[in-house]
Amino acid sequence: MKTRRLAVGLIAGLASLAAAPAMAQDKVSLRLNWYVGGLHTPYYYGKELGYFRDAGIDLTINEGRGSANTVQVVAAGSDTFGMADSSSLIGLAAKGAEIKSVMSLLNSTGYSVISLASNPIKTPKDLEGKSVAVSPGDPLGQLLRALAAANKIDINKVSFVQVDPAAKVVALLEKRVDGLLGGVDDQFFLVKYKGQEPAALRYAENGANIVGMTILTKTDLIKSNPDLVKRFVQASIKSWEAAKKNPAAAVDAAMKAKPDLNRDSTLDQLKVDLELLDSPNSKGKVGLGAEKDWAETIALLKQYRDLDTKADWTAFHTNEFVQP
Repeated sequence: MKTRRLAVGLIAGLASLAAAPAMAQDKVSLRLNWYVGGLHTPYYYGKELGYFRDAGIDLTINEGRGSANTVQVVAAGSDTFGMADSSSLIGLAAKGAEIKSVMSLLNSTGYSVISLASNPIKTPKDLEGKSVAVSPGDPLGQLLRALAAANKIDINKVSFVQVDPAAKVVALLEKRVDGLLGGVDDQFFLVKYKGQEPAALRYAENGANIVGMTILTKTDLIKSNPDLVKRFVQASIKSWEAAKKNPAAAVDAAMKAKPDLNRDSTLDQLKVDLELLDSPNSKGKVGLGAEKDWAETIALLKQYRDLDTKADWTAFHTNEFVQP
């Protein structure tokens, strides 16, 4: 009888364990820099593969409205993490925002002069006498001056035509400008899939590279919950590594959330972004930032975007969560 009672008690205990709820996951949100495109597909893929779930993270991905807006949203605490370009992050952090990059995601910038292959701007010298579309407050216009200086180009011989961001491609296709300042992983393919053959003059290949996209969060979170930051970063690394092995599957995962994406264009974008993960100084682990890249970025922003800071690069980025 005693043995039977022990057996019944053991079964009941096991049953209660089986019925117990799973350990609660941390609810985390990631604010993208823009509407979903190739750059963002690894996060949808990582979520589908369970990398974030396995890291104890319940991830929500929110579309963005530009890097500057994303930085502000994360600084305000509305989202846990954000994806934004380094210049927007550094600019706001230098003004006192308690934010920091925890992944140096794209270590080469995709900033480029996009033109039509029928009238290409292939070299810096080709810029002289040409007109380019740029948006108000756009960092591409200011950093084009760095490219011009590095290549001894007279920037006064380049005409800047101010247009809204969405109107850049239209202005180029209608040949109202000779080129536009945009992304080799973005506007380049918008032109291509409008039926025109594009050409690109990349800033990074012509003396004006800055760190591209970063993943940032509040410094308060880094101090109060470094374990959560590390789990998110490590799951992000796994997601990007998986996307490198199977870009098409990453795009398919994103299309389950955004069925209206142009699959071919999104896949093309992702392939370019995978090329931009590294710079000559940072080849290696996804998310690892190189001191030289960050220092050069800060120097260029000081010279061409009126950045006012005496802080070194470690004030804006940390590699502590990328390291194994």
